[in-house]
Amino acid sequence: MTIRDLLASKGIVLPSPPKPGGAYEAVRLLDRTAYVAIQFPILDGKSLYRGRLGAEVTTEQGYEAARLCALNVLAQLDQLPGLDRLAGLNRVDAQMQTVEGWNDFPRVLDGASHLFLDALGDVGKHARTLYGVERLPGNAVIALTVTATIVPDSRDRAD
Repeated sequence: MTIRDLLASKGIVLPSPPKPGGAYEAVRLLDRTAYVAIQFPILDGKSLYRGRLGAEVTTEQGYEAARLCALNVLAQLDQLPGLDRLAGLNRVDAQMQTVEGWNDFPRVLDGASHLFLDALGDVGKHARTLYGVERLPGNAVIALTVTATIVPDSRDRAD
């Protein structure tokens, strides 16, 4: 079963991947590693889930925002290198905009982790780090960056 088949069997539909917000690539491939640039909770070009966890955004909404970020990560990987070349996720880094004293980081990031595991099975296993920050671009509540290992393609040039 391919990753696309697994996604379809679970009713997971990938959104259109958001465009980069600056002069960078959404995914950078170096050797067998894919570096996915920062992904926000954006759907159809619209930024969702704005504000700080513990104030304007609840923990449950943060969970959904993290899930949407994870869907955008998969959408980016589907564009380049292609989900069928995904050998495994390496690390998920999350930045969350919070109020002082709010401390439910793991529950929010589980939104992304659960999505990756549901969507990818064992390929979705990963290490993760999380940070509380004062401000994110566009007042986004969360942002994810991901590194993944990819399977070499016969069309890749040998070094």
